[in-house]
Amino acid sequence: MSKAELGQQYNVKSKTKKPLPRWLPLLVGGLLVAQFAGLGAWQISRGLEKRATQYAYSDETGFQSWRNGMDVRSFQRLKVTGTFDVERQLVLDNIIINSRYGHYIISALETAPQVPLLLVNRGWVEKSPGNFDDSRISISGDTMTLRGRVGSLPKAGYKMGDAFSPGQGWPKHAVYPSAEEVALAFGREIQPFVLLLDSEDANGYLRQWVPSEFGPGKHFGYALQWFAMGAMLSGLLAWNYRKKRFDS
Repeated sequence: MSKAELGQQYNVKSKTKKPLPRWLPLLVGGLLVAQFAGLGAWQISRGLEKRATQYAYSDETGFQSWRNGMDVRSFQRLKVTGTFDVERQLVLDNIIINSRYGHYIISALETAPQVPLLLVNRGWVEKSPGNFDDSRISISGDTMTLRGRVGSLPKAGYKMGDAFSPGQGWPKHAVYPSAEEVALAFGREIQPFVLLLDSEDANGYLRQWVPSEFGPGKHFGYALQWFAMGAMLSGLLAWNYRKKRFDS
């Protein structure tokens, strides 16, 4: 094949190659702008949640009596009357406070028959050498009124394996269990929150209940960044669209 024939074949192939549709960059860019806006809105909602949590934490209006089914918010002050399940408690391992390893002690409170159990975080005990001494966490089975704040079970950034080791008796040791795993261990439904026992209550251990240091300001700052990226991309898309219109 001669050079002329090769050149002619190359020109034919070049002419048959179709350019990308003009609307494709606009479509992709529009999707990105929508995603940036959604991320910004999500950060704002998280910031508002953190602000509400801080307000609830600083609220000094006293403890509200809790009843089954009532709406609660994070760190709201509550008082609850019930009876502890003295035979079945949870010991959450690998809880680090002040650079020391220890355990959270979770006890189940029976508030009424046929009502989901209310988990109570009674605080932190330091890990001791050797086997765990169950007598450290004994508690009375009398009816009592507890005061505390609305919280949740601690969560791990990354979790490996099952929370509970099989074949355990009570108290059961667990590593960052989920609410579903705890309910399965007790064989009962549980309330959707955990009562963080008040520091002045005599039935607990070391308690330092404070909101996350990651405050609302950082969420609002991230939201501003996402909105700025969306606005900048919108400007580039508009400029590119007008430029192609004038060039055509």
